[in-house]
This record gives sequence, structure tokens and C-alpha cells, in this order.
Amino acid sequence: MTVHFPFDNTYTRLPERFFARLTPTSVTAPKLIRLNRDLALQLCLDPDRLSSPEGVALLSGNRVPDAAEPIAMAYAGHQFGQFVPQLGDGRAILLGEVVDQNGIRRDIQLKGSGPTPFSRRGDGRAALGPVLREYLVSEAMAALGLPTTRALAAVLTGETVVRETPLPGAVLTRVASSHIRVGTFQFFAARQDVEGLRLLADYVIGRHYPQAAESDRPYHALLDQVIATQADLIARWLHIGFIHGVMNTDNMSIAGETIDYGPCAFMDAYDPATVFSSIDRQGRYAYGNQPRIGLWNLTRLAEALLPLLSEDQEKAISEASEALEAFSSKFEAAYHAGLRRKLGLLTEREDDPTLAGDLLSAMAENQADFTLTFRRLSDAAAGSEADEAVRNLFINPLAYDAWAARWRERLTQEPQDAATRRAAMRAVNPAFIPRNHRVEAVIQAAVERDDFAPFEELLMVLSQPYEDQPAFAHYAEPPEPHQRVYRTFCGT
Repeated sequence: MTVHFPFDNTYTRLPERFFARLTPTSVTAPKLIRLNRDLALQLCLDPDRLSSPEGVALLSGNRVPDAAEPIAMAYAGHQFGQFVPQLGDGRAILLGEVVDQNGIRRDIQLKGSGPTPFSRRGDGRAALGPVLREYLVSEAMAALGLPTTRALAAVLTGETVVRETPLPGAVLTRVASSHIRVGTFQFFAARQDVEGLRLLADYVIGRHYPQAAESDRPYHALLDQVIATQADLIARWLHIGFIHGVMNTDNMSIAGETIDYGPCAFMDAYDPATVFSSIDRQGRYAYGNQPRIGLWNLTRLAEALLPLLSEDQEKAISEASEALEAFSSKFEAAYHAGLRRKLGLLTEREDDPTLAGDLLSAMAENQADFTLTFRRLSDAAAGSEADEAVRNLFINPLAYDAWAARWRERLTQEPQDAATRRAAMRAVNPAFIPRNHRVEAVIQAAVERDDFAPFEELLMVLSQPYEDQPAFAHYAEPPEPHQRVYRTFCGT
């Protein structure tokens, strides 16, 4: 049974200094954990053939598909504010590109497929836990409607990787609009390789932002559009309580997708200072700090692009500053528009940001669960008889009562009826998110007992985050005190 990947590779046509050519390292006994059949069909791939022994050999790196041109991509990056001039794909190999059913070009990459020239003494492998986490969270993000990389498959390698302890090894097949990062531009800027910068910028414009090519200042237009996509993406992260955990510049996709799900997590009780990542000891990438870090990262992109913006350095800096000044207004507009939708407000009033901010402050003071508060507000929008379910989430229910009186007064200024409002709110306020204690329980079952049934069940629940799913209502509940997970790990 032959597995055909309709590869049409463009990145490998760039100069050789953009990447290293190599083949994945074979593994001992590959075994398919899960194939994303719906995504396979979107990519014009045959899921039955991908599930066959030959398909599993391809998904594990034991065989290279016809027309694949496997490479490890070169990039640099700021990691927790410190610049590293060469990072690159240390445990990932890009097999090639396909054009999906919608005519969109998508990368297909193996993550955990062995060492590369960029591995920096690492083994290039991935442990099972981080592979399952990325599969779950990236697919949950897609179901929630956020731009994200996707998981096509997860495969056990039959080998052990050593981190703090020996762990089962696995390979994730990841799909992305591309794997080009802010750090990719920094790689060439650090080498003062202006030709490389220009080739990369032209490639990104052609692949992701073709409208920029029509501008009188195409590289300025490119910067403008990357800033706009990132402002929108980070606002959408905040709307669902998502914390990326490691917003280094090498983890920021130039295409505006969420990428690199390492120590990521979703908040339970609302607190802007929430941090999960075990390596973020100063709270640099805390939930509420993500917009500021987004701008910081985009400033590094603007610095890399300076030679393309103008030969006159002062003019280039002026152009970059002009572009960056737009981030805050774009983010605020996207963020407050999303909060209005979460509160059932279709029209815009001057005091709406204050109303939303006061709710968030009350939630923080009363340790109210972020996801459940907004989900239950959707029912309360249809009538005050549903208020009790929201009040119960607050240590001091009177804090909710005081805010709810103002909210109901504001709702009287809206044109839609209660049923329409409730439906609209339920469409943006999920019931189910990949709560960290659930993800950790799934990983524990798989790693310690070779039991993937909890993984399959959680994945199924997360595929319909806006539906009630009464049989799985317990998945919507926040953790009990003894279930709370306070730290997540990158898995490298």
C-alpha cells in the first residue's frame, strides 16, 4: 500500500544557508498512537494508507516519502530576553509542503525525529508526554477557533528517551502554514546578511502576505501585517485564558499561528499574574504580560527588518517605530471587541471596557474560575434565575451581584432578545478547555500504564468545546485543591 504525499516544496528552493538537509533518524518499533483523519483529508492525504505500516514508517521517520526534501530550518532568537544567534530546528525535520483542499500551502514536519546540526548536544528526540500535550492543546485551540499549528499524528518510537527519568519516546507530525519565525529574520540580521533578509521577506510576502507586494513599501506593509496578526492572536489568547508559557522570539510564527506548545496551560481561577512554566521564574510570560511581550518580540522583528525599510538608518527606525506604535491600538481594539462578545454586547459603548475590567477585577479578588464564569454568564444573560450558578464561583457572591446589576442595565441598551444573546455568548464562551490537571492525568495514564483511552476521551470532548456534552460535564469543572497543577515543563 503506497502512501502518496503531494509535496510541492518551495522553502528548499531558497539558498542552502537557510537550512540543513538531512534525513530523520530511524526508530526501533514505531506504533501509531493516533492519526488525525479529518486533517489528513484536508491535506489531500489518504488516512487509511497513513494508518498502514508503511504510513506509520513515514510518520515515525523510518522512511522518507517520495518528493520529500527533509530539512532542519535555521533561525535565531531571544530566549527569556537573551539573544542566541543560532538555534534552529534541534529536534524537528520539515519533510515538505502540501497544498490542502482550500488551496493553502501547509508544512508537514516531524517533531522528535532525531538530532540535527542545530541540536546543541541534544538527542533530537521527544518524550511521549510533551507530544500528547501538543496534540491535545493544538487540536483544542483549532476547535476553539484560534489560528494554530495542527497535529496530524502521534507515534510511539519503541525507544526510551532520558530526561530527569527514562521516558517513552514519541514523534509528533505537525502541520503549519509555515514554520518561519521572528527568529528566522533575526538569524540573517545577526549575520548582517541583507540579501538573506530580502530573500526571506520576499518569500514570506509571497506565501503569507501577498497583498504587501502591491504596496509602495512592501517591507513596511509586511511589518504592518505581522503586527496586526499578532495583536489579534494575543487578544484571542486572553479571551480563552491561554498562557503560552515561553514566548521567545523563536516561538513566534510569522504567519500569526500559535506555535510550539511547550509549558503552555489554561488558567483556572482568573489572575493576570498566572504563570505555569517551570522555567519562567520571573513571570516574564505571565498571562497578563503576553501583550507586552508580543510587542517586545515584534520590536525585535522590526529591528531585523531595518535594512529593508530604508538605506537611511534614521528613516528606517522612524518607519519601524511608526509601525510598532499601531500594536497597542490594534490589540486593545481586538481585546475589547472580544470581551464585549463574551458579555453579550453587540453594540459598542464608551464604558464597556470599564464594565469588563471591573468583572475581571472582581473575579481576580474572588478566585472565580475564568472559563466557567463566562460560560455561566451566557445562561445568566437569558434571565436572573441563572445568577446563582455564577455567584457560587465567587468567594464573596455580593461582588458578582454588584457587577451584575450594572451588566443587566447595560444589556437593556442592546437590540437582541435574550435567547439570541445567550446563543451568541455560548458560541464564544467555551464550556471545555484542556484544563491542566486533565492533560496531566492523560499523560500519566499513557506514560505509566500505556493507557491511551483517557487521551482519546479528552480529545473527543475538546473537539466540541462550545457544546454542553452532559455525559462529560465533569471535564468542565475546575480542579479540586489536591488536583491543581502549578508547573508545566517544556519537555526538551
